[in-house]
Amino acid sequence: MTKPLLLIDVDGPLNPYAAQRERRPAGYTTHRMRPDGWFGTKPLRVWLNPDHGSELLALAEAYELVWATTWKGEANDWIGPRLGLPELPFVDWPKMHGAAPRGTFWKTQYVLEYAAGRPFAWVDDDITPYDHEYVEQKHLAAALLLRVDPRIGLVRPDFDALAEWAAAL
Repeated sequence: MTKPLLLIDVDGPLNPYAAQRERRPAGYTTHRMRPDGWFGTKPLRVWLNPDHGSELLALAEAYELVWATTWKGEANDWIGPRLGLPELPFVDWPKMHGAAPRGTFWKTQYVLEYAAGRPFAWVDDDITPYDHEYVEQKHLAAALLLRVDPRIGLVRPDFDALAEWAAAL
């Protein structure tokens, strides 16, 4: 059987960008980055927890890991190496930040296209009830949409929920 996909957003789940600016979350390290999509005069501040790499690698036993982030393939250059992750496939969004059907997050329609009927779990900080409803109506395979608080990032219960969901398939 083919493994379900684990679609991983960076900003929010791995980089708790909405945490208090002056206080790095416990367990996180600060990185300064200049990905191609960053046009700020100063490098982008990214907080990453190195433990997330081993957590995601453990989940790779049950999932095919995929970047589902606006970083696209640059997540393999800037994020993955700092977490000890191998190069991962990524969702190459046809259009970012555009219109979305029925009040959903702009990524949702493309997540379903990428999944192409496969079971998937998706971690993102912008998932809403509209996205849950849309996926339930449009995607016939199992799907877990896990909203992550962008002030906190992924935490132990999130990793446990992902492992339990995959085990139950």
